[in-house]
Amino acid sequence: MSGSFCAVCVRERETCCTVVYVQIHVPFPLCSLIGQVKVFRAMFTFDPRTVSSDSNWWKGTCRGRTGLIPSNYVAEQAESIDNPMHEAAKRGNLSWLRECLENKVGINGLDKAGNTALYWGCHGGHKDVVEILLGQSSVELNQQNKLGDTALHAAAWKGYSDIVEMLLNKNARMDIKNNEKKLALEMATNAQCASLIKRKQGGNITRTHSNADEYLDDEDSD
Repeated sequence: MSGSFCAVCVRERETCCTVVYVQIHVPFPLCSLIGQVKVFRAMFTFDPRTVSSDSNWWKGTCRGRTGLIPSNYVAEQAESIDNPMHEAAKRGNLSWLRECLENKVGINGLDKAGNTALYWGCHGGHKDVVEILLGQSSVELNQQNKLGDTALHAAAWKGYSDIVEMLLNKNARMDIKNNEKKLALEMATNAQCASLIKRKQGGNITRTHSNADEYLDDEDSD
């Protein structure tokens, strides 16, 4: 997507909304909401300030600058942008994805179907998106959605062997079954994806046998 377009609303940047990332403080532990950041469209152009503790000022980020933002500058009746990182991952929009990460949008947040941004990146075959997400230390590789599918299920089903390999290199679990009792291997739609998973499984079995042999050798030496 051209840099002259807004990453969020896909309109020309000169005529589009100003995007505001507002930090949300969650009063109770809930994994899908930790680090949640609400994203709004601002009504006017403005610069964040850092000089007020008034409750009518929100802490947020606009155009790369963080500070206090007057709440009346954010359209109260406007619909917030739900799951912005998921949308970025679905579209393969790297600039928006990086913006979400920079503004602390939760990387493991779930949408209504229980999907993570990583799932959508894998489902869409967006290798660059997946690479960035896998580079985040807190990313959850094995989250299952409401159908029981993981990111590995999605990549195998869509036939994206390069993404399957990336996930396996990060030790994504291959033993998780979805709601239909199917492994990612059984969901693979091409021979290359299936081969990668089988090879990884074989390597794990070989290492297990090797460790057992070493244990027996140690016993014999005693």
